[in-house]
Amino acid sequence: MKTVTSLPELRVARSQLPEPVGFVPTMGYLHAGHISLVQQARDECASVVVSIFINPTQFGPNEDLANYPRDLPHDLALLEEAGADLAFMPTPQVMYPPGFQTWISVEQVTQGLEGAMRPGHFRGVTTVVTKLFNAVEPQKAYFGQKDAQQAAVIQRMAKDLDFPIEIVVCPTRREVDGLAMSSRNSYLTPTERQAATVLFRALSAAKAAYEKGERNAEALRQVVRAVIRTEPLAKLQYVSCADLDTLVELESVHGRVLLSLAVFMGKTRLIDNIILG
Repeated sequence: MKTVTSLPELRVARSQLPEPVGFVPTMGYLHAGHISLVQQARDECASVVVSIFINPTQFGPNEDLANYPRDLPHDLALLEEAGADLAFMPTPQVMYPPGFQTWISVEQVTQGLEGAMRPGHFRGVTTVVTKLFNAVEPQKAYFGQKDAQQAAVIQRMAKDLDFPIEIVVCPTRREVDGLAMSSRNSYLTPTERQAATVLFRALSAAKAAYEKGERNAEALRQVVRAVIRTEPLAKLQYVSCADLDTLVELESVHGRVLLSLAVFMGKTRLIDNIILG
């Protein structure tokens, strides 16, 4: 596996890769969820490029940019083992040189959920992903279902900006007790880690109600709230039952629906979701 840090190096290395190229953008501190994306790209493409970049523009002023977990040697070892061909590790100065002032904004799909709770977050995401798409020029790009709104935003952006890139959304990888894999899980104390299983239990309870015939969206949200209330350490920020493509909140459930939530476990903010239908 080759590693590069500058755009000129990336372009030279990219020009030597067999087509098609699969691309997995990450912020590092990789876990089995990230590696499953790399493995799917490996299965479907002749070459795999992975970026490791903690993007400062998607963090709010009171968020965890300075403390975001980092372990580059471990990340590179995992990528090598998973069969990645090229790792791109730019600095903020490479991605946002002096005088940078151009931003990409997706309007409607970013309005609710994470977009409402983290103003400016998706502008940072779509801008950096656009720059990475332009730099890597992949045929396929791989994202995780855990960040469901992000996946929907990227799909919208790629379509609207005519990127000739297939956006592949891969299933959420979970720990054996159901907790969705996330780099931020490393922030949890042992007690909080045990309590965090309430997120998936809440979603699973709503899914069970759906499978028994419940189609009222607010009733499904109430099932989630009721389970979250059973865990004293959990503080629910939002629960959503929305159309999977538009992310518009629903009154009744028809077709494919995204049931999602955000919960504070101590100081750590966790998100999770499942798809109904």
